[in-house]
Amino acid sequence: MQQYNILSEEQRLNRLSEMGDPLEKVSGAVDWEIFRPLLKKALHHKSTGRGGRPPFDSVMMFKIVMLQKWYHIADDMTEYVINDRLSFQRFLGLSLEDKVPDAKTIWLFKEKLKETEADMELFTLFSDLMEKQGVITRAGSIVDASFVDVPRQRNSRRENEEIRNGHIPEEWTDRKQEQKDTDARWAKKNNELHFGYKDHVKVDRESKMIVCFTVSAANVHDSQCLQELLDSS
Repeated sequence: MQQYNILSEEQRLNRLSEMGDPLEKVSGAVDWEIFRPLLKKALHHKSTGRGGRPPFDSVMMFKIVMLQKWYHIADDMTEYVINDRLSFQRFLGLSLEDKVPDAKTIWLFKEKLKETEADMELFTLFSDLMEKQGVITRAGSIVDASFVDVPRQRNSRRENEEIRNGHIPEEWTDRKQEQKDTDARWAKKNNELHFGYKDHVKVDRESKMIVCFTVSAANVHDSQCLQELLDSS
């Protein structure tokens, strides 16, 4: 077996740079440290004492979330893809010896941002930065929608009827409610059934970056969210 040469990694990265690695260009255009104050505020927690693994760097975790959005990567695949791609590792500031966050860690990070509503603040800050640098031109927009499927619920017909009417079945315990998704809905398009939600986005025509978005249940027609996207700045 051929011995690993540390110079091989550097040579491969240099080749990626020569080929125009888009993530390297993003790294050169964005000062990621401007996001740290917002992340620190959103993720602030009291120390639980000594012991335990130290948390991953918050800016690096935020960059992972951005990679997921740009490349449409699910939580379960993210760890594998980062380990697999040198361009991703360089973008995140990781070496081959560094540990990569797993799916649960990434999910918990995003949930924390959502709970504190920091996700929207971070999105707005990033969009404003791209606009100031002329990446987002707002010379035109593209509006689109896509289904986001979630695990299908094994409810009885009566339970589903109650949920559609805006009620939670009385026999459901708090623990069971935590395991149920009562906001997802069914939809059919092109003879395909979907259960979950729908992402509605407005994309800058030139940069192809998302400038506004909203989420609805899968059964909501695209037209019902169109005005909200068009009215956004």
